[in-house]
Amino acid sequence: MILVAGGTGTLGTQLVRVLTERGRPVRVLTRDPGRAAQLLGTVETITGDVRDPATVAAAVAGCTTVVSAVHGFAGPGRPSPESVDRDGNRALIQAAAAAGAEHVVLVSVLDAAPDHPMSLHRAKFAAEQALQRSGLSWPAAYLETWVGIIGAKLPGNGPALVFGPGRNPIPFVSARDVAAVIDLAVHDPSLRGQVLEVAGPEQLTFTQLAGRLVAATGRPGRVRHIPLPMLRAMSVLARPFAPVFARQAQAAVVMNTTDMTADSAVLRARFPTISATTLDELLSAPQPLGTWTAAT
Repeated sequence: MILVAGGTGTLGTQLVRVLTERGRPVRVLTRDPGRAAQLLGTVETITGDVRDPATVAAAVAGCTTVVSAVHGFAGPGRPSPESVDRDGNRALIQAAAAAGAEHVVLVSVLDAAPDHPMSLHRAKFAAEQALQRSGLSWPAAYLETWVGIIGAKLPGNGPALVFGPGRNPIPFVSARDVAAVIDLAVHDPSLRGQVLEVAGPEQLTFTQLAGRLVAATGRPGRVRHIPLPMLRAMSVLARPFAPVFARQAQAAVVMNTTDMTADSAVLRARFPTISATTLDELLSAPQPLGTWTAAT
């Protein structure tokens, strides 16, 4: 049995589909029972939270492989990177070891570090350290998520939203490509104990992404920039009453002001069967523009 914690999110749904197509038994731990209802009937689901020790213990029972695709950046239940990505992942890793799981795959972020300006990256770093200490084996920004955020208002003839000046190149990666790499990490024993960094094939700025989303609508459109000073202020002032929005604003500040570039060539050369989904390929998939949402 393979447990996918966070199996109804942007990445989790892609991964569950890949694993079930292989005929593997899959159990999903999710905070969102509404999304769980859309999974294939062959998938076992547990509604709960990695912040609840009893739920975590029940979820890992009988599993040989545990995949953590959870995040506390947004979602139901007022999550936070500290409570989900750090403490929740630590609890999941400890429970997996206690239950006799053989393999844990942790989905982290590029440039996770203890002193990173984003709390998500600091929390993921702490989870990485916990996994390395556990004795278990282990192996950027999702394109779908930012298509949803930047293009959220386009179906209603609103503007494409660019956070900050939008001139910084970012290697947006499709969740479907990350799911394929996780599938490799689950099934290839030679990858255990390794870190696999996955970046997208294009280095796109927020402005370029917004312009291409407008063009994809086939209608005249405009791009609206949210000034960087306003983002900085919102990342602090919104914390008490809108913590998810505050984290989004902080993420946008970091993505505008730090070097986000990454080389995808090494991974692609090593695993040539892994797809490298471009923005145009994603937009040409059968998904009407009216369904664009800020994915999690």
